[in-house]
Amino acid sequence: MTPRHLGLDLGGTNIKISVLERAEATFRVVSTGLEATGAEGGPEVVTNNLVAAASAALEAEDISTIGIGVPGLFDRDSGAIELFPNLPGDWAGYPLRSRIENALGRPIWMVNDARAFTLAEGTIGAGAGCRIVVCVTLGTGVGGGIMIDGRLHGGAFGVAGELGHQTIVPDGPLCGCGNRGCVEALTRAEVLASLAGKGSAEEVYASAADGDQRSLAAIRQVADYLGIGLANVVTLLGPDRIIIGGGIADAGDLILEPIRQAVRARVTLVPTESIHVVAASLGTTAGAIGAALAGVLRP
Repeated sequence: MTPRHLGLDLGGTNIKISVLERAEATFRVVSTGLEATGAEGGPEVVTNNLVAAASAALEAEDISTIGIGVPGLFDRDSGAIELFPNLPGDWAGYPLRSRIENALGRPIWMVNDARAFTLAEGTIGAGAGCRIVVCVTLGTGVGGGIMIDGRLHGGAFGVAGELGHQTIVPDGPLCGCGNRGCVEALTRAEVLASLAGKGSAEEVYASAADGDQRSLAAIRQVADYLGIGLANVVTLLGPDRIIIGGGIADAGDLILEPIRQAVRARVTLVPTESIHVVAASLGTTAGAIGAALAGVLRP
């Protein structure tokens, strides 16, 4: 049997699961799954649920490598968590990688979830074949990643690509990272819903589609802030393609077109027709696919 590669994407509500198989020069998805995160139970409960999900896959498949995408920052050497801004519990310093490895008796590769998304979309998704790809995930938080020549670009500290943590408004609203005025603090789903006076981002999309002016104005404001951040990226990196994914992006052109307009309005050094902002193509399993790829490619 051809060896297969397991990816787990740790989210606030669910753990997404993907198993890949290498097919000549590329990869194909063999199976996907979903399990509850149990985030309210804290680190130990979440760890046990990750181990259970991985164990079930190991029993069912001939798994060669295991990758896990996590929603924050961790120490690359020890695998201890440094920052999980959107997951409840006392995560700082928690030895997630060693706990899972000890339970499974197998090595695992950890990757930030937005970088996992980037790896998936840049390798087999909407950015396949592009030299420089920038990805942004919009939802509870705002994550990002950069791929250059088929490899994730992490920079000297391994965290390059955190597009959501650019300062856009000096001394603006407090962000989960501890800074103020970040893209994430100004554009995450909770902010969009609050601006529109709705209970969720999904309600904003629905009412905007019906012509609600407050919802449309909220989308424009969020798109303008995102546009500033992405215009900076275009000027600095000159990506072939910017790929937008995550919950907010589910609204399609309702959110994508205002973002495109905002980026093009702020970039003066590049022909506007050369700026390509597109939707992600792999759907909700992109993070798990990318985690599986990370286990193989060790970016």
